[in-house]
Amino acid sequence: MRIAKAEEKQIANIVRMSIGAFETDVTVGGAKGDCPPGFDSVEWHKQMAQEGHLYAAMIGKDLVGAAIVFPDEKAKSVYVGRIFIDSKYHRKGYGTRLMDCIEKLFPWASEFNLDTPCWNKRTNAFYQGLGYRLIKVDGGFHFYQKKVSQTV
Repeated sequence: MRIAKAEEKQIANIVRMSIGAFETDVTVGGAKGDCPPGFDSVEWHKQMAQEGHLYAAMIGKDLVGAAIVFPDEKAKSVYVGRIFIDSKYHRKGYGTRLMDCIEKLFPWASEFNLDTPCWNKRTNAFYQGLGYRLIKVDGGFHFYQKKVSQTV
C-alpha cells in the first residue's frame, strides 16, 4: 500500500467509501447516523484535499481507502483525524497498512494522536493493537497517543 495526497478526481469515490465505512459502525455499537462531521460531504472532502489533509490509500491503481491527517512539524506531532477503508476491504489488514503508511510518511514526528468514540469497540481495539495508548477520555471519546523514536 502507498498513500498520496488525494486528487480531485478521487473525491467522489473517497466520499462513497467514507459513507460505507462509517455506516458499518452500527454493527459495533453506533447509532444510525452517528458518523463524523463531513463524512458524507463532497465539499468537505474537497476542502480537506485543498488544505493538503486528505490522503488516498492505494493498492496498485486501486483506491482502497483514505485518511485525513494534520501534521504539525514544529511540534513534531501528527493528528490522525480519521481513516477509513472501503467496506469491501474490511478485516483484511488494510487499516493496519494505512496507519503504517501514515507513520512512515512523517518520519520527523515523535508522536501520533487520534480519537475515536468510546462506544466503538472495533476502533478502540484496533488502535490499541497498533501501540496507541489511551491518554484521555472526554466527551464520549477516547484520545490515543503513540510516541515513536525519531530516526531523522
